[in-house]
Amino acid sequence: MSNFWAKLPRPFLVQAPMEGVTDTVFRQIVARCGKPNVFFTEFTNVDALCSEDGRESALNRLKFTARETPIIAQIWGSSTKQNYMKSARIIQNLGFSGIDINLGCPEVVKQGAGGGLIGKNSLVKEIIIAVKEGAPRLPLSIKTRIGFDKIITEEWAEFLLLQNIQALTIHGRLVKEQRTGTSRWEEIQNVVIIRNKIKADAVIIGNGDVKNYADAVDKSKKYGVDGVMIGRALISNFWAFNPKIKIEDVSFSEKIKLLICHVKLFQKTWGKTRDINTLKKFFKAYVCGVPGASALRAKLMSLKTGEEMIKELEKIKNVF
Repeated sequence: MSNFWAKLPRPFLVQAPMEGVTDTVFRQIVARCGKPNVFFTEFTNVDALCSEDGRESALNRLKFTARETPIIAQIWGSSTKQNYMKSARIIQNLGFSGIDINLGCPEVVKQGAGGGLIGKNSLVKEIIIAVKEGAPRLPLSIKTRIGFDKIITEEWAEFLLLQNIQALTIHGRLVKEQRTGTSRWEEIQNVVIIRNKIKADAVIIGNGDVKNYADAVDKSKKYGVDGVMIGRALISNFWAFNPKIKIEDVSFSEKIKLLICHVKLFQKTWGKTRDINTLKKFFKAYVCGVPGASALRAKLMSLKTGEEMIKELEKIKNVF
């Protein structure tokens, strides 16, 4: 197994997996603005990947280009250990840099997955073994939280670190809190202490409420993590990983040019297979900071096709 995690600079920066956001198009746009050290895919369901009906859609989640490497495929599922193993084998053959098991997401708890697996040590151990058997050449990482409805950082993190994984990402919230409150970075620091105490080899990645590159560096120094993951901040700031560019210094014209690129890349990558209107979630971030921004956004939101969007954006670009 080639463990690229151990070779990364300290601190390293990681793009968080986000459902409905971090597809190959989004990652390529982020790479243009400021490339992180590690990329993550969207969540990929192992049962879908192993079924005839769901395989094509699942494989689309696993599309990536050379520009997006090193890249980790994040997987989730309930208790179908055989499908974890099969999915890991597929991911290894696709050329990914590593595999991550989602043990923290609140959105898939009802399916008995993600954050719903926290504390279910026997089942989690079986899943980890299955993934290792399916992809013995890839480093294994886990992304999780500090507990489900109460903090169990110490016992949960120690259990995971003893499973011979190569990286552990800790989001400093409980699963039940979802995105509310603030991330408890002191608990993330406790994981670093536990890792050092038991002399585990895994790198520790902190996650939650990280704004940009400078904030990530500050948190890594303060809390001792090896790496820092940025998620939601990226949706409003594609330059979050860039150490030289602050979002407030990016001109409106530059933002519009990037949005045009975003729309064109979406069209080129997905054609008619994905609805171009899903890009509208990013319009607020792109069209801001100028007089009449609300009216401009409203106009863009009313458009239905990529061609209409590009035509209108070219007009806006030439005005500002």
